[in-house]
Formats: sequence, structure tokens, C-alpha cells
Amino acid sequence: MKIATWNVNSLTARLQHVLDWLVANPVDVLCLQELKMSDDKFPLEVLKAAGYEAAVFGQKTYNGVAILSLAPVRDVVKNITGFTDEQSRVIAATLDTPAGEVRVVNGYFVNGQAPGTEKFEYKMGWLRALRDWLREELAAHPNLVLLGDFNIVLEDRDSFDPVGLAETIHHTTEERDQFKALLKLGLTDAFRLFDQPPKSYSWWDYRMLGYQKNRGLRIDHILVSEPLVPQVKSCVIDRVPRKWEKPSDHAPVVLEI
Repeated sequence: MKIATWNVNSLTARLQHVLDWLVANPVDVLCLQELKMSDDKFPLEVLKAAGYEAAVFGQKTYNGVAILSLAPVRDVVKNITGFTDEQSRVIAATLDTPAGEVRVVNGYFVNGQAPGTEKFEYKMGWLRALRDWLREELAAHPNLVLLGDFNIVLEDRDSFDPVGLAETIHHTTEERDQFKALLKLGLTDAFRLFDQPPKSYSWWDYRMLGYQKNRGLRIDHILVSEPLVPQVKSCVIDRVPRKWEKPSDHAPVVLEI
């Protein structure tokens, strides 16, 4: 099966892009972030006509996440259990596959603005709560995939300018330590299971010809639990939609297991 993640930066603006991409890439599951719409505005019927069921956790204007799936999903959880949050950032669901159940956790991680700000502290608290909750999720669901827009650059090679951007947002030691703590739960970065081209990024700024100059960051990640690691066949970034007219600033990342 194929599972993909894509921050679409407004589903209203990018719905046709999603539909076109699904025709060319009929993945089993597509996790979306930054819907920027409330649940009642979500195009359920349009996506159902394309063959996909959807579990949605929207928010007007900001945030919002969804799991699109060819097969029904069950046991849907919205946001981090036990963590009070007014922002729609996490949705989890269980999929029944021929190889057994797989738990999919889709997150739009906090940006954090800048170190030393209230938003950065919110990010740190959110990440700690996510880790504590995921520990319980992994105990209940050994086959688990955590994916989405992490807003964290894990390694220097994931940034176009690791020296110039050192200790700025997405690159701080605190953020990377939080990411490593997620990995220590028993999760593996699927993208790095394979040899990848240098300067492989998933996000490029709209400004300053960011995409054309490949001034990007790899901040969209797919992590898999230990039982799934031997089953991972590939993990790639699909840069094609970033070349389309009025694209999202993020590209899809696709996992095959």
C-alpha cells in the first residue's frame, strides 16, 4: 500500500491539484495538512466521487488536517488526547489492510515562529504532549505511521543553508531534540532508509525564487514503527506538483509498504 502526506496550504485553493495528483498517483491513503476550512466546507462528496473516504478535523482560516482513504477508517481520534488545544492539528485513524491493521497519525506540527517566543514555548509543550500520547498509541497499535508537516529540519542536509539558518526556527537544537525523542519511541525516518539525492527538500518559500533555486527544507516527514520498517519498499518526495500553477509551497511525500 501507498501512504502519502501533503501540506496543501488551503484545500479550497488546491482541491483540483489534489484531485489531479490522485488520478496520477492513486495512493491508498493521503494525509492532508493546512486545510484552512471548517468541516462543513470540506468537499466530502467530490472526494467520494474520486473514490476516497475522509476523516476530517478542520478549522476555519487556519490549520486543519484530514485522512483520505480508499478503504474505510475507524477509531478516529482528533488532537492529542489529554492536551487542551484550540487548534486542529492532529487526526489519527486505524486502517484494516490485508497485512493487518495500521494506525495512521497525521499531524500539522506547530511552526513556533522564533526561539524565545510564546509560540515557540507552545511548540515545545505540544511536542512533549505528542510524544507522551504516541507512546500510548504505539503500545496499542504496533503498526503505526506518523506523518505530516513537522516544521522541523532534523539534520543539516535537510536544509539549503544549515550554517546561515543555524538555531533559527525549524533548525534549533531544542526542536531537533524533540524530533529525536520521537524517534527514540521506536520510530524510523522512512525517507532515510534509502539513498536519496542530495538537496532533497519538501518545502520551498514562494519568495526569492525559492523553488527555482532549490532553496528548500525537508520538513515533511513519514516515520514508521519498528514492525513496519522491514516492509518499507520506498519513500520519495514528488516535486511535480510544486511546478504547477499556483502550487502549495510543499510537495507530497509518498511511502510504499
